[in-house]
Amino acid sequence: MKRDIHPQVNEVTAHCTCGATFNMRSTCDEIKTTLCSKCHPYYTGEQKFVDTMGRIERFEQKYNKNKKK
Repeated sequence: MKRDIHPQVNEVTAHCTCGATFNMRSTCDEIKTTLCSKCHPYYTGEQKFVDTMGRIERFEQKYNKNKKK
């Protein structure tokens, strides 16, 4: 391997929106995620809708316009 061309790998803490934190190694300074193994439906076995940036509301507004007419 060539010297001084590879990025520096640091110990960082990853934060999930559910409140869970994980220690890992990464080239990034900070990691923020919306889903993790503690809150993802595949791992928890519970069905839940993950709404990022109001996509469900925008979809409902778009198609409810046609139903009113």
